[in-house]
Amino acid sequence: MKLLWNIFLLGLTLFAARVQAEESAALRSVQTIPLPSVEGRIDHMAADLKGQRLFIAALGNNTVEVLDLRAGKRTRSLSGFHQPQGVSFVPDFNKVFVTNEEGGNCDVYDGSSFKLVKSIRFSDDSDNIRYDTINRRVYVGYGSGGLGIINAASGEQSGAINLNGHPESFQLERAGPRIFINIPKSQEIAVVDREKGAVIGSWPITGARSNFPMTLDEAHRRLFVGVRQPAKILVFDTDSGKLVANLPSPGDADDIFYDGGRQRIYISGGDGFIGILQQQDADHYKTLAEIPTASGARTSLFVPELSRLYLAVPHRGAQRAEIRVYEALP
Repeated sequence: MKLLWNIFLLGLTLFAARVQAEESAALRSVQTIPLPSVEGRIDHMAADLKGQRLFIAALGNNTVEVLDLRAGKRTRSLSGFHQPQGVSFVPDFNKVFVTNEEGGNCDVYDGSSFKLVKSIRFSDDSDNIRYDTINRRVYVGYGSGGLGIINAASGEQSGAINLNGHPESFQLERAGPRIFINIPKSQEIAVVDREKGAVIGSWPITGARSNFPMTLDEAHRRLFVGVRQPAKILVFDTDSGKLVANLPSPGDADDIFYDGGRQRIYISGGDGFIGILQQQDADHYKTLAEIPTASGARTSLFVPELSRLYLAVPHRGAQRAEIRVYEALP
């Protein structure tokens, strides 16, 4: 019995050493920024590169937290939201766009004074949000099946695209007109042409459910889709829409990012891990590490210009609410 126990302890030690070695080879923890008095679930984030700020949609707290990344501390806690889910900073106009689950509003704030300058009403459940830097439009997924289009300069809604269900994460091509959209209810990826303002295709999700996070590798024409049941990353060829790879993933993932400079994929899962995959070529990948984090820490933001991954950790029991900062290593 003692021999078996010693073997078990040795296995744990070797596993911990392996995780630590892998962490130092891919991501390194460099900072922790407390979020005092922030309760409940933390949703998505956005960065202001010039101002070195991080905006956090603290859904369960009904606030947007503003962090000074240079100082490593929170500077503002903006209130008056109704379950904020998505946030986008638009540097061209120094505006912060915040989507609300309850009521469906997309609120627009001045990026300096944080005064409310506009509120665009969608049917309900305004969620993921993306800024189109080329056309200067803001896209908002909302309701039981809609993608709203907002003129970023004026803050006016300029259109909407109907979908087969509530949209979760979506990605915009930079070198083309397409938007790829996760629709969990219909177990598909909707393909939208943003010049035509219409759905032009649909790629089915088979053998899996709950396709929530998504990221795009435009150079290799690959789309990475996170599914929760079972926990996997599905890799699609964006030319054909065909599935080309099926990869391991942490459970309950809500954010995934492709690091083009290092050809890596980062996945944050609510089961308490960050998964890191290395791209060997367009169709082949290997697991670099699975780094332990905290229960419920499923949302994150990778900022390639800063080589930083920001992980949102909610308050649960003795675990305080905080942002953990990781440096992506060469």
